[in-house]
Amino acid sequence: MTIRTRFAPSPTGFLHVGGARTALFAWLQARANQGAFILRIEDTDLERSTAESVQAILDGMAWLGLNHDEGPIYQTHRFDRYAEVVQQLLDEDKAYHCYCPKERLELLREQQMKDGIKPRYDGKCRNPGVVPEAILPVVRFRNPPDGNVVFDDLVRGSISISNQELDDLIIARSDGSPTYNFTVVVDDMDMQVTHVIRGDDHINNTPRQINIYHALGAEPPAFGHVPMILGQDGARLSKRHGAVGVMQYRDDGYLPQALLNYLVRLGWSHGDQEVFSLEEMVKLFDIKDVNRKASAFNPEKLDWLNQYYMKTLPATDVAAQLAWHFTDQGINTQEGPALEDVVTVQAERVKTLKEMAAHSRVFFETYDEFDANAAKKHLRPVAAESLQAMLNNLQSLDDWSPDALHDVIDTVAARLEVGMGKVAQPLRVALTGTGVSPSIDKTLWLMGKKRSLEGIAKALDFIKARIAAQ
Repeated sequence: MTIRTRFAPSPTGFLHVGGARTALFAWLQARANQGAFILRIEDTDLERSTAESVQAILDGMAWLGLNHDEGPIYQTHRFDRYAEVVQQLLDEDKAYHCYCPKERLELLREQQMKDGIKPRYDGKCRNPGVVPEAILPVVRFRNPPDGNVVFDDLVRGSISISNQELDDLIIARSDGSPTYNFTVVVDDMDMQVTHVIRGDDHINNTPRQINIYHALGAEPPAFGHVPMILGQDGARLSKRHGAVGVMQYRDDGYLPQALLNYLVRLGWSHGDQEVFSLEEMVKLFDIKDVNRKASAFNPEKLDWLNQYYMKTLPATDVAAQLAWHFTDQGINTQEGPALEDVVTVQAERVKTLKEMAAHSRVFFETYDEFDANAAKKHLRPVAAESLQAMLNNLQSLDDWSPDALHDVIDTVAARLEVGMGKVAQPLRVALTGTGVSPSIDKTLWLMGKKRSLEGIAKALDFIKARIAAQ
């Protein structure tokens, strides 16, 4: 059997982290078994579905690298097919028209709740009688009146639900539009989906859907319901926990590899291993290994993974993601160091690519003036000698590499008989305008020869003016 999984989001908002984890698990189950992964857009909620949300989903999946083999398939393009199956069920007396007005259903629900009964449709229209005029009926599925629906959930184990707990759900509204529980069955049946992996908030829908499969003479797929993701306070993950769209994590400076690694560990494990490449995930993943217990989202763990990947991925891969952040922050990188070199220098110093771009602006843009405190402390008259010596030595330096630059600094410090800091700190302020930067040899390297010499000269002029003003 060829494994076929699907991810079927509703385009009523962004792709959130819970949805992204579900997509990842479904994608991995397909890839681990050389199967197919389908992307389906469940856009039948015409009032809430938007083109912007569809694009947000597509962008999120593309950024994460969760490529699909089929799709995107849009439910709104399949209305004729749904109508055909509804008619099939009506013709086979496995569905019926219901003319009950909304007011009757509301009163029925109120009375059942008052009596402590689980609200459910009472089947009034199951047996045809006098058809009311001027009422457009809904279509209800004729759910089996007795017996149990039993299925082996891939995550939660055996589950049994009495059919008496289930009512005759509406499969088509009065305007003819199909409902969720019906469309997903038709879609998964037509698309030959073998494994439905989704959040456990759908588990109550599963027995209803299984009964529809049976009514259509189809074999239900295997179901795996993954637990929800919680915030650190134990409540369901929401915006107040920072649970925003996947692309917000891109905007905040996270690598897709870090987010994928973090998400796969929310409920799935392989021994004590914490770091997984995508290749390792594909090799090791099995939906049956997902824990049924809910997992808590830990931002600090995500930060740790993000820095790990910034340091260990090929610098070219990180630079490709970093470029977006420079553009987003209005930093022109056409003139300046290679972004790969920025990554090798800055990865140890920051947690996110957003920070990396912000802290690296100085390597691409000339600062306007010195930080007042840094200049007061380090650009004193006594610093002029070391800065002039550095200027003289650097002007004739052909090998502008970190090692060669480090040797120049060592030489100047030794000749002046001062500590490295006495040379490095004035030089750092001269180059960046502040007292903070990467190691001074790497700072010089990233600045490049022309801008380094200009910065030193600017600092020497500042010191001269300071002396003249005394």
